[in-house]
Order: sequence, then structure tokens, then C-alpha cells
Amino acid sequence: MLPVRFREQWQKDTHANMRSPREATDHGAPLTGLASFRADPGRLLKIVLDTLDGSKAEDVVAIDLKGKTSIGDHMVVASGRSQRHVGAVADHLIKKLKDEGYGRARVEGLPQGDWVLIDAGDVIVHLFRPEVREFYNLEKMWSADRPMERMVV
Repeated sequence: MLPVRFREQWQKDTHANMRSPREATDHGAPLTGLASFRADPGRLLKIVLDTLDGSKAEDVVAIDLKGKTSIGDHMVVASGRSQRHVGAVADHLIKKLKDEGYGRARVEGLPQGDWVLIDAGDVIVHLFRPEVREFYNLEKMWSADRPMERMVV
């Protein structure tokens, strides 16, 4: 343990050399925290779809959520062949998002591997085992038209 005067000096020196979050992003540092809110949803969707394709995810479906909800602009639903495959696809996607500067996406369900949810901000990704995907059938729920969009005959 350092003596008090050395700790105080170290803290003073450290904080004097640190940039504010705004200064850091102005100098090219990626945004911290959750996924980047300045992200281009189209670019983010392309990264997600390309990564899923490269990871051999099956039955990939992209659903446009614009105008349906405020939770995101796109939802991507995909399947893996097994729990291990779902986990590997999720790990690969999380790493790719981080490498591309989209911060830390929120992840749920990774240890179980039946249904993994990755919230990357404007794009929400659901990775399922085929049986679980068939049971929940998210595509049907989110692809349906809003009531006011249905045609009245």
C-alpha cells in the first residue's frame, strides 16, 4: 500500500491527464457504456447480418421496426443448430460489434444457449435453437401490421 501523500499525488496526476468523455470521443475514442447511440442503423444492420452469415447462422430474418416501436429500428432473428452453436454465434457477434466501435451491447441468455438476446441499440438480435424459435414465433408477432395499417373493407 502506498503512503497517503503518494496516493494523493498519483490521483491528482491521473485525473489531470484524463479527458472528459466528450473530449475522448472528439479524439476518436469509441463511446463507452451501452451500444453507440450515434451509430448508423443501416451500417449496424449490415455488420450484424454479415457476422451472422459468417458464423453460419440459419434462417436469418431481418424485420423493419421503424414506425412500429421505439425499442429499435431493426430486429434480426436467427437460429443456431445447437446450444453450443447459438453461444458461439452470439460470442462472435458480440466481439464483432465491440471491434467495430459499437460499445458493449447488452446480452441476455448466453449461458443457457436456448435463446440469446443481444441489444445493440438500434438493432436487436434474437438467436434461437430451432425448437425454441418455433415455439415463440417472434417473426409472426413483429411482422404483423399495426391495426391502423390494416385495410378496412
